[in-house]
Amino acid sequence: MLCGIDEAGRGPIAGPLVVAGVILKNDVEKLNDSKVLSEKKRELLFDEIIKNSYYHIVFKSAKEIDDMGISACLKQSIKEIMEKLTSNANEFLMDGNTSFGISNLQYKIKADATIKEVSAASILAKVSRDRYMCEIASNYSEYDFEKHKGYGTKAHVEKIKEFGRSDEHRYTFRLKALGEEKLGVQKSLF
Repeated sequence: MLCGIDEAGRGPIAGPLVVAGVILKNDVEKLNDSKVLSEKKRELLFDEIIKNSYYHIVFKSAKEIDDMGISACLKQSIKEIMEKLTSNANEFLMDGNTSFGISNLQYKIKADATIKEVSAASILAKVSRDRYMCEIASNYSEYDFEKHKGYGTKAHVEKIKEFGRSDEHRYTFRLKALGEEKLGVQKSLF
C-alpha cells in the first residue's frame, strides 16, 4: 500500500511545520491539493480521511525550526511517519522535488494534486495546522493568527513591527520589510 506524505507550513513566519502521512483504507471522493480546496471543503474531507485511513501527523514548533532548520525538521518528520506507518505501507511518496536523503522515499512534484494519498496528506497537514493557529490565536490576540495563519502578510508584518515577535514566531526567518538581513549559512539537510 502507498503512504502519501505532504506538509503545511514550510513558508510561514509563525507557527509550526505540520507533516502528515496517509494510507487510504477506503476511497475518499473529491480529494485534491489542499491549496485549491475551500476551507469548508478541507474540513469536511478531513473527517472523511480520518475515518478511512491509517495516518500519522507530526508537528514541529517554531523553536524546533529555529534550532534545527526547516529541512532537518521535514526529514525528521518524514522518518517518524515512515516508522509509524511502515507496517501498513510498502511505498512512501512525498510531494516535492527531493527525498531528503531517505533511501526508500519516492518524491513527485505536484503529487498533492495527482495522487490521492498525497492529496489526503496535504489536507490533514493543512487543516491540522490551520486549527492549531486558530486555537492559539486568543493567547496571541495582537497578531490575528486566525486570519493569516502565520503567513507573512502585510498585516502580520505590521503587527510584528508593533509588538515584536512572539514565541510562536520563527526568529531565523528574516524579513526584508523589517530591514533584517539573511542569517549566515543555512543548517545542513543531512
